[in-house]
Amino acid sequence: MSYAVAIAGATGVVGQEFLRVLEQRAFPIQSLRLMASARSAGKTVAYGGVDHVVEDLAQADFAGVDVAFFSAGSSQQEHARRAAAQGALVVDNSSAFRMDPDVPLVVPEVNADAGRAHQGIVANPNCSTIILVVVLAPLEAQARIRRVVVSTYQAVSGSGAAALAELESQAQAERDGSPLVTEVYPAPIHANVIPFVQGFGDDAITTEEWKMVRETRRILDRPELALSATCVRVPVRRAHSEAVNVEFEREVSPDEVRAWLADAPGVRVVDDPAALAFPTPRDASDGDDVLVGRIRTDPGNPRAVDLWLTGDQLRKGAALNAVQIAEAVLGVEAGAAS
Repeated sequence: MSYAVAIAGATGVVGQEFLRVLEQRAFPIQSLRLMASARSAGKTVAYGGVDHVVEDLAQADFAGVDVAFFSAGSSQQEHARRAAAQGALVVDNSSAFRMDPDVPLVVPEVNADAGRAHQGIVANPNCSTIILVVVLAPLEAQARIRRVVVSTYQAVSGSGAAALAELESQAQAERDGSPLVTEVYPAPIHANVIPFVQGFGDDAITTEEWKMVRETRRILDRPELALSATCVRVPVRRAHSEAVNVEFEREVSPDEVRAWLADAPGVRVVDDPAALAFPTPRDASDGDDVLVGRIRTDPGNPRAVDLWLTGDQLRKGAALNAVQIAEAVLGVEAGAAS
């Protein structure tokens, strides 16, 4: 069976990644419609050797659309609701629906069954949350987790095309001896790290940090799970990384953790200290797996392990996860992955 597919936000970096993932996984597309804001309407975007004219999302009619992938921002949720009301399965990549109790929040390796109970819309979690829970879930299945402390190292591509351009322009400005112009971030991102992602919320915790706390609890079905996050933007183009301390309710060895993760879907262990083998964002870029290494005992707590993970936030952290949701809900078998 093939499907009528729409992509809202098709001209953005995640929208472009949707197209790549759909093609690489041979998602069965009968027809494709691309949508974006009015300023992008009329542009053409190629897919499968065919140029598609971008429609104005605000004016688009979703009648006949089977699956609509949304990466248009939380302010566009009315259009996602409209698409669902017209019969489309909506997979939404914004934060608009993630904590809505009537909308499943899904990472297919963790809770695919939740997506099948949808009422028209399935929410795609935050990118940093996705790559974290892909690793936590197989550990939680073996030994109950008591507490998680995570620090993120988030690539600028998570902020979109403007942030990537800002990184490049600042690097060039420094080479030229010119002032660094900052528009996307509150401080220069070139040759710098910024311990601030998105905005401040309650208790001086950023909105990104709150997303990781609340979404992880919901996906793992652990509403009282103790989790603390510090989210940091780093001058890496693509792929987020996270340093994670996981405390269990019993003693767990690094060898146990390696074995559990070696068998986990969507995870690849890269952990050989003698060979200086550990994951880096370059290794994870353009890949589907979350890479995990530096697995070791917390020297201050025998029930805890430290580990390092990295994953491509445009793929597993966004477009790939969304396509996998649609595959799981519709019963589509993935084709050739990248």
